[in-house]
Amino acid sequence: MLHNWKTSLLFLFLSGLILLFIVAPLAGMFLQTTGAQYAETLADEEVLRSMRLTLLSSLMGVIIFGMAAIPLAYVLARKQFPGKGLVNGLVDLPVVIPHSAAGIALLGVISRGTWVGQAGEAAGIPFVGGMAGIVVAMAFVSIPFLINAARDGFEAVPEKLEKAALNLGASPWRVFFTISLPLARRHVLTGLTMMWARGLSEFGAVVIIAYHPMVTPVLIWERFASFGLAYARPVAAVFVIVCLIVFVLMRLLAGKQVASRHSEE
Repeated sequence: MLHNWKTSLLFLFLSGLILLFIVAPLAGMFLQTTGAQYAETLADEEVLRSMRLTLLSSLMGVIIFGMAAIPLAYVLARKQFPGKGLVNGLVDLPVVIPHSAAGIALLGVISRGTWVGQAGEAAGIPFVGGMAGIVVAMAFVSIPFLINAARDGFEAVPEKLEKAALNLGASPWRVFFTISLPLARRHVLTGLTMMWARGLSEFGAVVIIAYHPMVTPVLIWERFASFGLAYARPVAAVFVIVCLIVFVLMRLLAGKQVASRHSEE
């Protein structure tokens, strides 16, 4: 607790400054967009199509890659093995490297000249210039948020509970699904939400793999580069509002699920 009034005042000032730094640009963008521009943007089929693609692609990335990431988070939380520090560093790598570089790296794996790209083409699922590539790019840059959150959740689960269940004859799978995962549920749901939200905003990796079809961040850039700020701002404002609404709803849903779980216990 801050007893000194000068220290308290300094902390309040710095806190307010940071909040202003976050809120002011967004507020300015919303206020500078007129009601007519909002209406026109919401009636623009290209904008609506890009938003649907963005929301669905990020969600698919969470479903496909997130399910595989949760076991990795558990292993990192519970197991000790040579090179564990290196693995933890690799998990954080997509956050550190420039996302344009991430797109180039992914392109070397899923382009049409690679066996992955050729397999996708043969199955009718093109990566380059297709939704599958967008999903991969979004998942690549956002999956560290899920792994780190889930790992922290599993680390907070008392290991003695898992050992007691194993000693009573429960299988490792049953222990994981009835003890470890439920107790780490809050962290896992937070990680899934953050992974989905981060995927929505991805531009650098996506634009290299799939300029078309356009996700909304790419569409905003394309309109800004072609027509200027006034033409791009309404799309950005509407997209931010949509993301905030969906993000808040997902957080509320996750909170209700956790509260329901606690009441059952």
